[in-house]
Amino acid sequence: MILTKQEILRQVSKRNITISPFDTNLLNPNSYNYRLDYELLEFDIPLDCKKKSMPKKITLTDDGYILQPNKLYLANTYESIGSTKFVTQLIGRSSVGRLGLFLQITAPLGHVGTNHNWTLELKVVQPVKIYPLMKIGQVTFWKIKGRKNNNYINGEYKKYSKAQISKLYKELS
Repeated sequence: MILTKQEILRQVSKRNITISPFDTNLLNPNSYNYRLDYELLEFDIPLDCKKKSMPKKITLTDDGYILQPNKLYLANTYESIGSTKFVTQLIGRSSVGRLGLFLQITAPLGHVGTNHNWTLELKVVQPVKIYPLMKIGQVTFWKIKGRKNNNYINGEYKKYSKAQISKLYKELS
């Protein structure tokens, strides 16, 4: 069951959901708009799964930055987001998708107990200019049915507050 605006607000006040910084103006009927932070990692393609990727680090300014097709970008949410009680799901905003900017294509699901700035996967089909602190996606909160499993509390990526490259090369080497 997805939480509504009123329930998200109630659970934030009870500290079962953490969104920091929190702004009630970013609440939607069933989600919260998260924003893009100031740093971006840019990868040239092709990438090799057996080798550590070496991205170019970009700092976004108020002038914006134009994302290009045939590149992969990683960024992170400006907000630290998580919950001790609910599952988070990060999704794109339809208004951003209509520009040809797609995010969280492969990893939208968060885990109960994690709370951090989430790494965002960005891909464009045409050049698109982005800006720091723009509303780029939404997070929804879902009630768990069944026994809560805390196995991911010490997950590989949850400890980071900045965008992280894939660690798949460690498994394949």
